[in-house]
Parts: sequence; C-alpha cells; structure tokens
Amino acid sequence: MTKKKNINFPAILIAGTAAGIISGIVKLGWENLLPPRTSERNKTNPPQKLLEQMGVPTEVTHATYTYSGQQLPIVSYIMHFGFSISFALLYAILGFYYPKIKNAQGITFGLLTWWAFHLEILPKLKTIPSIENQPIEEHISEALGHAVWMWTNDVFINELYSLLTKEP
Repeated sequence: MTKKKNINFPAILIAGTAAGIISGIVKLGWENLLPPRTSERNKTNPPQKLLEQMGVPTEVTHATYTYSGQQLPIVSYIMHFGFSISFALLYAILGFYYPKIKNAQGITFGLLTWWAFHLEILPKLKTIPSIENQPIEEHISEALGHAVWMWTNDVFINELYSLLTKEP
C-alpha cells in the first residue's frame, strides 16, 4: 500500500489563487462571447443584486472605475474574482484529499457548481429568475462557461502545484 503524500499548503494556496485569477479572466472572456444575460437584466447583474439583497447600497454595488474611456463595474469584478479564487482553492484542496471530485478534469465540478448556484441557490434567493424564467441562452452560456472555467482551474492548479513542489 502506498502512503499518500501530504499536501504542500503554501504551494496549493499559490496554485489555487493563481488558477482562480486566470480562470476568472477566462470566464469573463467567455461571457463576452456568449453573454448570459440580456442588457436589461445586466443593468444590475447577479453579484450586484446579491449584495443589494444583503443591504449594500446601490451606490456601492454600482461603483465603477474608468479604463480606456469605459466605465467598468469594480464591485462586480471583486465579487467575480472572489468567487473564482474561493472555488479554485476549494477545488484544489478538496481534490487533493478526494480525487474523485476532479472527474473529467474539473468539468463535472464546474457543471455541479453551475447547477447549485444558477438553478438552485440564486433563484431561491430571488437574485436571478427561476429556472423556467431564465432564457435558454443563459443556461447555455453559464453551463458551458462553468465547465471551461473549472477545466482551466484544474489544468492550472495541476501544472503550477507540480512546478512549485517539483512533484509530477
């Protein structure tokens, strides 16, 4: 019987955080190719609405910064990358102890995350419409986007952790 190696926490934290940033950028790019929401619904996007439901004022949730003459939603980006980094770290650490969650290089985990948040949790919180009131384009964009997002996490975490620890 082979003894399981101990996790190298500094390496997994670095790999998971870096993967979360990179995969967050990938997910933003994906949403530019296949926008998940209509322009009208995106005036207050889900991260902004969730914060407003928690009592954060609209002036804060809709705060922007300007780059290249465009107003960009800084609070939405903080939420977006916070979610991405948190789930990359969760996936990296849990995947070390429970390798089955890494099935299909993270694609299954990504699809389960989409299902949990976009079909269950956020509709129940009334942050986004119920399943039947979401357009099919939203389901397609979010499901495929979550699959690509978590696949990116899987590849990046594996490569960077291996590089940092000198382990295969």
